[in-house]
Amino acid sequence: MPMRSWGAFLLLGLVWGSSFLWIKLALTELGPFTLVAFRLLFGALGMAIVLWLRRPPFPRDVKTLSFLALMGLTNTALPFTLISWGQTSIDSGVASILNSTTPLFTLVIAHFFLDDERMNLPRAIGLVIGFIGVLLLFSRDVGPEGFRSGMLGQAAVLAAAISYAGSSVFARRMFRHVPLLVQASIPLFVADGLIWVGALTYESPIIFPSLPITWLSLAFLGLLGSCLAYLLYFYLLTHEGSTRTMLVTYMFPVIGISLGVLFLGEMLDAYLVSGALLVVAGIGVVNWKPKENVGLEVKPGSD
Repeated sequence: MPMRSWGAFLLLGLVWGSSFLWIKLALTELGPFTLVAFRLLFGALGMAIVLWLRRPPFPRDVKTLSFLALMGLTNTALPFTLISWGQTSIDSGVASILNSTTPLFTLVIAHFFLDDERMNLPRAIGLVIGFIGVLLLFSRDVGPEGFRSGMLGQAAVLAAAISYAGSSVFARRMFRHVPLLVQASIPLFVADGLIWVGALTYESPIIFPSLPITWLSLAFLGLLGSCLAYLLYFYLLTHEGSTRTMLVTYMFPVIGISLGVLFLGEMLDAYLVSGALLVVAGIGVVNWKPKENVGLEVKPGSD
């Protein structure tokens, strides 16, 4: 990838990878629907400012607008809520590991629906290496008691990963000619409206946070984890494709568990170090492209 894409990739990984910690902090005061509703409200406000400054042209055909609204459900409202609900019963580090399975689902879906993202040997090898790292990290928390107690929470986060994967392929297929800001903004606005309906339905009356750390968490999740992250996400999706874009989730275990060690007192062991190295290696292999041997070809008749 070019340096600009690498910069966007790393920044997106840092923002989204640390989001699991902030979600866990906000859940101490808020339910999952209310958390996501406030998060998306901050994100929508930030996106509205960006739109006012840039003023991109919006599509007018009903089909494109409907598909963008659908993205608000499948790529934002549903996975955000599933992850937040899942983290009520599992650790933030575990959630980051489970969400990093997204590239595996993306690769499989993209192979069948995108002509320019077929499976090849480097991608397959890189995904296997990264997934082994994910499994190694996940094995730290597998046990007769711990696995059963968080089964539903783990299933919810895995469902969110599948939703992300399908949405990324759908966006790559349907929105190639839609401006970046439009791809990022309309789903965000639609998702916030949907989530507020859910919050009022399942968590009424709405409780406003009282702790400064909760407001800080919501501001981070909204302005950086939703507004800025969506701009980076759709930029990468447009320029690098859905498979490479979703590889950003392979950074989540490294960042998520590291933050857990630093701020939540989680144990640092050989599983963490080995898994992190494998995840980073998987990202490198998938993005590896052999250079052509330029100027080394021997032409017939030459000495």
